Amino acid sequence: MATVMLREEGDQIYFYIAKKDMEETIKTIEFNTPQKWGGEVLLSNDQTWWIEPGVKKLPKEAVCKKLSD
Repeated sequence: MATVMLREEGDQIYFYIAKKDMEETIKTIEFNTPQKWGGEVLLSNDQTWWIEPGVKKLPKEAVCKKLSD
């Protein structure tokens, strides 16, 4: 698990982990509506992470789980 900062600029959503100095964009997301946003996400570096689904309110800090490299 990692603390992640999520922010949106235009049509891109950025996924940033400060401890690893890693910033990637989200390529795909499982749930992408204003009321249910999150789930399994695929990053631009092909890693898969889990974001707890909830209301889309960015920027925000979230605890996310890495599913695969």
